[in-house]
Amino acid sequence: MKEFKAALEPLGFELRQRSEDIDEIQADRLEDVVRDCMAQLQVQGVRNYIIDDSGLFIDALEGFPGVYSAYALKTLGCRGIIKLMEDVSDRTARFRCCIGCNAEGLGEMVVSAEAVGTIIGEERGGRGFGFDPLFIPSGHNRTFGEMPLDEKNLISHRGKAINSLRATLSKRMEE
Repeated sequence: MKEFKAALEPLGFELRQRSEDIDEIQADRLEDVVRDCMAQLQVQGVRNYIIDDSGLFIDALEGFPGVYSAYALKTLGCRGIIKLMEDVSDRTARFRCCIGCNAEGLGEMVVSAEAVGTIIGEERGGRGFGFDPLFIPSGHNRTFGEMPLDEKNLISHRGKAINSLRATLSKRMEE
């Protein structure tokens, strides 16, 4: 929430976190999950919102855990992913984030971004959350779990998606 506020409040948006009663569909793509949630909010009459979904997609595991990342984290944890990757040579992975937004007078928009990197064989760093201690973004030598939040936000999937949302909102406000 802090990242959204920092990016969008300077544009004049007042943000507050709230919980809506929507069901998350089972799908292979984050965009499908976000768009379905947006449709549910529309039916409920909710007009101003931002929702996001993120996941870790590991190439050698055919995109697993992907949209099931929260469940995989809860059931397998980082150690489970390390075990699944024990004898795997292709360690390429990507974190993806999809954000859906509906802003009164500006319409609906969906933006996505990703951060490509590699999965390492041990947990490093206590910052961040989820699978951050296993993921080294391309061009770097530290995991997301080792990076301060402000540094991570410059290169992370979520940071990039939030910046894309801010740019899209700014453009629509100028039209």
